[in-house]
Amino acid sequence: MSEKKVIELDEVVIKFSGDSGDGMQLTGTEFSNTSVMVGEDVATFPDYPAEIRAPQGTVGGVSGFQLHFGAEVSTPGDFADVLVAMNPAALKANMRWIKPGGTIILDIDSFTQKNLEKAGYTEDPLKNERLGDFAVIEAPITSMSKEAVKDLGVDNKSILRSKNMFALGMVYWLFGMPMEHTEKFFIKKFGKNPLVLETNKRVLNAGYNYAENLQFVQSYRVKHASVKKGTYRNISGNTATAWGLVAAAEKANLKLFCGSYPITPATEIFQELTARKDLGVNTLQCEDEIAGICTSIGASFAGNLAVTSTSGPGLALKTEAIGLAVIAELPLVIVNVQRGGPSTGLPTKTEQADLMQAVYGRNGECPVVVLAAGTPSNCFKYAYEACRIALEHMMPVILLTDGYIANGSQPWRIPLMSEMPEITPHIAPADTVDYKPYRRFTDKLIRQWAIPGTPGLEHRIGGLEKMAITGTVSYVPENHEVMVKERAEKVIRVANHIPAQKLEGEEHGDVLVVGWGGTYGHLHQTVKTLINEGKSVSLAHFNYINPLPLNTGEIFARFKKIIVCEINMGQFANHLRINFPQFNYIQYNKVQGLPFTVVELQDAITKLL
Repeated sequence: MSEKKVIELDEVVIKFSGDSGDGMQLTGTEFSNTSVMVGEDVATFPDYPAEIRAPQGTVGGVSGFQLHFGAEVSTPGDFADVLVAMNPAALKANMRWIKPGGTIILDIDSFTQKNLEKAGYTEDPLKNERLGDFAVIEAPITSMSKEAVKDLGVDNKSILRSKNMFALGMVYWLFGMPMEHTEKFFIKKFGKNPLVLETNKRVLNAGYNYAENLQFVQSYRVKHASVKKGTYRNISGNTATAWGLVAAAEKANLKLFCGSYPITPATEIFQELTARKDLGVNTLQCEDEIAGICTSIGASFAGNLAVTSTSGPGLALKTEAIGLAVIAELPLVIVNVQRGGPSTGLPTKTEQADLMQAVYGRNGECPVVVLAAGTPSNCFKYAYEACRIALEHMMPVILLTDGYIANGSQPWRIPLMSEMPEITPHIAPADTVDYKPYRRFTDKLIRQWAIPGTPGLEHRIGGLEKMAITGTVSYVPENHEVMVKERAEKVIRVANHIPAQKLEGEEHGDVLVVGWGGTYGHLHQTVKTLINEGKSVSLAHFNYINPLPLNTGEIFARFKKIIVCEINMGQFANHLRINFPQFNYIQYNKVQGLPFTVVELQDAITKLL
């Protein structure tokens, strides 16, 4: 039989799906890492069940990992070209997300009557050509995994834990990917357990060889990305955030302290910082969210770059302490990885749910700077920028990310420290004469940061209102108004020290698409596609939320229609109405715990055109 010609593609979307214990997150991560190592552009979307012990074999217990790789990628893709389904529930949960004519790889061993019933099937979906529109590969993944290691004496539970590598090996062959990077991962992770290492290696190779020997299966090659020279790695938003904080501390020549409390989906930031003791990072896992931020405020008072990490419910608990940092005028970075609410809500799902809470959610007149990262990789940039603003303007800064970009990953060019902007904390020199804690300096209206224990710089700060300049407790009505206005003006003047808002597309036109934060990839791809179709549409995507860039109103005035797209009920649109009421804002909103799809955005924007 003649060998089939390899087909070259620009891009491919793959989804690995199975039970929570099937290792789909690891499988997707390994394929993503390999894709980056061979020069592909990659975007990923891990999707977890909300329950810690979701019912096995049910649709509610399905865990998925979608990745999009190719020459130029900005989203994890709307629909999958290839679905790997490790059980019937995974197939049922993802049928509507497969492209017509796509490939489905099934672990046929799992398609038992019992598992079909658990998934909610009344009849076998593989019979009567019910999957006739797709190329279905019924692979005996479980039994072949057992066969590959039958001479090793491995227990059944360990074999079942490794069967995800069989699926990974099959997909590696489909797209001509090397296995060496995953095999190196096995050595690093299982080096102290040779049996586990050999089991995973054998099963991976068995999956590769099985796919290679299926004569009817087509293989593909995907074009590589054209990227700027440098050292790259695959990085998640949470890891990038943690590294941005560490880089800022190094640049500012300060110790980094993080007081935090574990919460989904922000916990990995704290874990990554805890692992960086080699870089002088100090962390403290506290008994609750309130203690977490209060220890960070104490560390800031003591002269550290202080941060705390959380998600929406935790931000609510930290609210009172944020007010303390505002009135004390201490630098502090609060990272909020947004998820669906209210209450526990959708703890593993993404949503831009907390913008109003971040900008306005405190008692009294209590303004803070709010930034929002837009992609997994630029979480590094905006974590660094949040630290720069906090330290140079002596105030707390809230950085918003979300579950989608926090857990998702993409290639990231590792910058040199010499490329990063300077950070200059305004620390009062030890020889300062007549130090006053609330004497203001420069056009930023900042006070100097006096480190406790420095002779001659003794002072008091706290939650009670302070007298301007001297810092003594004050109940004078006129003084309170002065201090309230100065704290507000400090935030307003940050706009003089941030970049102007940029546009993608023409400088004026029919429709301006407006977004913020983690929706960037989908909006970028949508607008790019519409421009290629000759449509008069541009994109203004915001990372600076409060204050907004100085040229925001000027940009809005150049377009006939403005559509604000966000994963909530319209919080940024309302924020814009407060700041620029002269414009009309059309809303496109989604609150399903899922990111946008490019298809739905194109439909909505095309209707406006």
